Amino acid sequence: MTSERGPELEVETFFRHQQGRVVASLTRLLGPKHLALAEESVQEACLRALRSWAMRGVPDDPAAWIFLAARNHALDVLRKQARHRGAGAGLESEVTRTLSAVESPPAAQQDDVLRLIFTCCHPELPRSGRVALTLRVVGGFTTEEIAHSFLLAETAVAQRLVRVKRRIATRGLPYRVPTGAELPGRLDAVLDVIYLIFNEGYAPHGGEAPLRIELMEEALRLGEMLTRSAATETPVAHALLALLWLQSSRTPARVDAAGGLVPLLSQDRSLWDRARIARGLSHLSRAAAGAVVSEFHLQAGIAAAHAIAESPDQTDWGAIVELYDQLLALNGSPVVRLNRAMAISMRDGAEVGLALLDQLERGRTGRVSTGPEPTGGGRLARYHLLAAARADNLARLGRTEEAAAEYARAADLARNGAERRFLRSRASSLRSVG
Repeated sequence: MTSERGPELEVETFFRHQQGRVVASLTRLLGPKHLALAEESVQEACLRALRSWAMRGVPDDPAAWIFLAARNHALDVLRKQARHRGAGAGLESEVTRTLSAVESPPAAQQDDVLRLIFTCCHPELPRSGRVALTLRVVGGFTTEEIAHSFLLAETAVAQRLVRVKRRIATRGLPYRVPTGAELPGRLDAVLDVIYLIFNEGYAPHGGEAPLRIELMEEALRLGEMLTRSAATETPVAHALLALLWLQSSRTPARVDAAGGLVPLLSQDRSLWDRARIARGLSHLSRAAAGAVVSEFHLQAGIAAAHAIAESPDQTDWGAIVELYDQLLALNGSPVVRLNRAMAISMRDGAEVGLALLDQLERGRTGRVSTGPEPTGGGRLARYHLLAAARADNLARLGRTEEAAAEYARAADLARNGAERRFLRSRASSLRSVG
């Protein structure tokens, strides 16, 4: 018993950083049908650890202790099920015998976690369920934390988790890392979930917090795990990770001392995390090894152009516009068109940019976006960043009254409290000048 940390801190640290490994190992032994039992057993083991370690001290190998406690709980549950069902419970009996023979944590835990990630992100599961399940069983997030991060009722998240676990069990989804021709599509589903997790941390679509650091860091952890495995280290995975590291490098400069948002062009770039930029550029270099150019490649290229520029004036806006042109060919969403228009406005002037934004504005249909970002034609109608972009260009042209009105409109449309406060502040400052 050598750990000097208290039992509560030890268990909390384990649950956040290692519980996914134990759940993954148990799931390999039990089979994906028993994913819910594996997770329940690890939770019960953590509760037992709090009681036991408070009296006896923290063991030398906390993870091994919790694994064995979780194994014992799973055995108890399976034996009770077997007794209840009678002699016909063949699967439970076979699993029980396998589990009983395990006396220590199995090796190859990293591979187990990869299997768990691919199971949680299986295309047969609904997209929202994939995100919640990955955060819950791989990331160690509590149901309450997931609900808070995505502005959902805790009961709704709990029900979502129950449904996706039941679907894994009833559909017999495989517990493996796909290979061959199956891998690219399955890996795309995993990368999509990681990207969604990061984006909700980087730009929360609701609530009051300007950032959710824990979601960003979890996405980075999952991405690094993929690129460190020979089975999943692909140029596209490196491209996504390059994008995440480069975006996260801005975190120290994105919020001011009062907790307000600071837009990209106003950020103090000396605060940007150079170590993260270096890691991002390294992954971007490795992403160039393949013949495929994905959306993540192009987005990472755009992020890199910002990262290497010492100021907005020194940014290679021409290169960024070219990257957006390529991205538009892969993804013609209104959001890409909006970002491209803003890049053109920086390259060619606010008058040109405003004309492009007005074209997008005239194309609106009045449909209300149902997600954090619009993804189809017409959904820019109620997208606050279109109004904010128009306001930026109007302000650069000296049309302060119009700019203030657009900032106010953007604030009314924004769902995130930090963004609303920033946009209202912009509108107020322009009105005071006018």
